[in-house]
Amino acid sequence: MTSFDDDVFVVRYNSELIEVYSAVTFLLQRHLRIPELRPNPYGLVACTYNNCLYASVFDDNRLRRVDLTGGSVVKKWTVASGPAGLSVNGARNVVVTCCEARKLHEYTTLGTLVREISLQAGVMSPWHAVQLSTGDYVVSQNTSPGAVSVVGANGQVAHSYESSQTSCIGPMLFPSNLSLARSGHILVADVDNNRILSVNSSLDSARNLALSVDGGIQEPCSFCLDESRDQLYVGEFGGLYRLLIFDGVSL
Repeated sequence: MTSFDDDVFVVRYNSELIEVYSAVTFLLQRHLRIPELRPNPYGLVACTYNNCLYASVFDDNRLRRVDLTGGSVVKKWTVASGPAGLSVNGARNVVVTCCEARKLHEYTTLGTLVREISLQAGVMSPWHAVQLSTGDYVVSQNTSPGAVSVVGANGQVAHSYESSQTSCIGPMLFPSNLSLARSGHILVADVDNNRILSVNSSLDSARNLALSVDGGIQEPCSFCLDESRDQLYVGEFGGLYRLLIFDGVSL
């Protein structure tokens, strides 16, 4: 799930269609068809500067770039094994977290490899990485119990947050997507705990976001923070497979 201007893009398991919703009315506007996107399109991110959408498919180890002007796939290229989470960094390049290879790849929008980081001991099942202004990366570890770590350009772990440190939160279970707020807080999709966590910038404390919805959130495998609208979009992988919209989320 990702957003771009007035659109929210959602990709579902085992589908070649990306659903495009209005961020104003929350109504389905159209579909974008991306061939060979199924069955496991885990990563989706938009780049407003390059006016494009990136999508990863875990099983075929390829990244797809969609030109949002024409809505067609203009380029696809092979990445390391198990591409999962995607993000766009300050250089306007796309960062691919390759879970099975335990690597981060950074590419230009035309598919040129800029950097490869081999993640060292202490990082298992990396799922999503977001680059900080310092050049380091925040990386989620999709394990049980899980962790969120700050990793340097050398692939070494600088420090980690493992929620077993805080008895009131308890351990994270298979954390996946991340988002960096302007405040410096890091939002984490704590999937098997059915919650979204907010971890502070020093990675020494966390809290459970109070997100009220009937039946509670069910397996929030993906989310998108739109601070310009003060909205949080959450996609469920369990329960009713809903797209949830929350207003006024305090970070």
